[in-house]
Amino acid sequence: MPLVTSEKMLAEAREGGYAVGAFNVENMEMVKAVIAAAEEVKAPVMLQTTPSTVKYGTLETYFAMVSAEAKKASVPVCLHLDHGSSFELAVQAIKAGYTSVMIDGSHEDFEHNVELTKKVVDVAKACGIPVEAELGKVGGKEDDLEAEEDGNTDPQEAKEFVDRTGVSSLAIAIGTAHGFYAGTPVLDKERVSEVKELVSVPLVLHGASGLSDEDVKECVRRGMCKVNFATELRVAYTEAGKKLLQEKPETFDPKKLGIAGMEAVKELVKERMCVCGCNGKA
Repeated sequence: MPLVTSEKMLAEAREGGYAVGAFNVENMEMVKAVIAAAEEVKAPVMLQTTPSTVKYGTLETYFAMVSAEAKKASVPVCLHLDHGSSFELAVQAIKAGYTSVMIDGSHEDFEHNVELTKKVVDVAKACGIPVEAELGKVGGKEDDLEAEEDGNTDPQEAKEFVDRTGVSSLAIAIGTAHGFYAGTPVLDKERVSEVKELVSVPLVLHGASGLSDEDVKECVRRGMCKVNFATELRVAYTEAGKKLLQEKPETFDPKKLGIAGMEAVKELVKERMCVCGCNGKA
């Protein structure tokens, strides 16, 4: 089917008490793997690209790949700009055909975050495209944006932010981090419940790579409707290629490396979809 926006799938997730898995893809093989996993477990799915990924491959190239694979799929597929770094990039993604965008103003102060997000929302909504924003500081590094310390999202600020911007979904900080964790993360899960009570839009969990299944499930139970996975997919893809070369060092065909990577990513994505509870929801 054609690409769909994230609005309906996240609204249904919020109503149904599960989360949609959102998976960062870097190449054609990962695109195919994620959509194949969604088909196998009958799950709605979001594929994401960050600014560094689209710099590597261009918005138009990723749109072409994802839309071509989505047309062959029987499950809803959304293409999302993850951590949009500027108003200009968000608009370019919409023009390129992306069906969901994020503008990340979390590194700005509250007022500037509101101003930037509202500017993107005004353009995107005119085009029928939902917008995700972020409030609070998620630790770790995502492309060139790095947070040294976590600043968990204030529930009252979250309500004001959503009311003033008209954003479609909101990523909140509860102690997660981008990339893998150096130690055991301490999550403020109660914060999810508190924010959900005050805001009317679906909530998004960033930095899920490396979290335990139990942590993810509890965050979903408390109100997270979209869960992002990135780093662990990259690791699974790369490790599969390394393993193949160790076992068969004479391998030189890139397709064989791609097949190994696809299988590893597909199996991991299926597992994560089941943890999020979106399997069987397409």
